[in-house]
Amino acid sequence: MNPKSANVGIVIVSHSPLVAEGAADMVRQMVGDCVPLAWSGGNAEGGLGTHAAGILAAIERAWSDAGVAVFVDLGGAETNSEMAIEMLGEPRSGRVIICDAPLVEGAVMAAAEASGGAVLARVVATAEELSP
Repeated sequence: MNPKSANVGIVIVSHSPLVAEGAADMVRQMVGDCVPLAWSGGNAEGGLGTHAAGILAAIERAWSDAGVAVFVDLGGAETNSEMAIEMLGEPRSGRVIICDAPLVEGAVMAAAEASGGAVLARVVATAEELSP
């Protein structure tokens, strides 16, 4: 956890642990360590799926006072991410946004924007420009 980070954090949530980790690896290779980054993939047993506790832990790892942008692959990941954000509690939950953007491309573009010090709203808008 890096509460003093000046840059928006990025969280990647996928039903597949391999997809989540791979997407996070791509982001890390693009922006280095200047953006707080974490991922959550798979259900609590390690199979395909997602779970709110794992997503909450990822948000905590990528936490930044500048906010956190969350990228999800499918509907269940979005639902569990919403639950994780609620579990975070106010006021921090107000600084976390689930992006309506492609998982990999959105996360990479958002991280690039965040690495330049952009505010959360700008990071999210940049990623969401990729949505049809």
